[in-house]
Amino acid sequence: MITGLDFIGIPSTDADRSRAFYVETLGLRPDDGSDYEFWVGETCFGIWEPEKQGMEFSAEKCSHLALHVDDVESARAELEEKGVTFFGETFDTGVCHMALFADPDGNSLMLHHRHTPR
Repeated sequence: MITGLDFIGIPSTDADRSRAFYVETLGLRPDDGSDYEFWVGETCFGIWEPEKQGMEFSAEKCSHLALHVDDVESARAELEEKGVTFFGETFDTGVCHMALFADPDGNSLMLHHRHTPR
């Protein structure tokens, strides 16, 4: 029945600020046909403002979208230079490295790299 994942919706209170963060700070590829959609590989991130749809804004606090990087520590250092604050130290789960942070609206994100083959 379900054949794919069309996009991930990222709630925001200010879509323009979110756009700047995702494109300028994180370096995501903007969509050619939309100001508020960005690409990570084949996955589309769609920024939306719940309050404009009559819904209450609530940041995604526990999902921690895992953004793949080749080297978590170097990517973390680059983002910290751009003002991104991380929560705690980078940690090793035994199979991957993770560094947790949030976008300007408080949506949970992580830098992720699996270092042990599946």
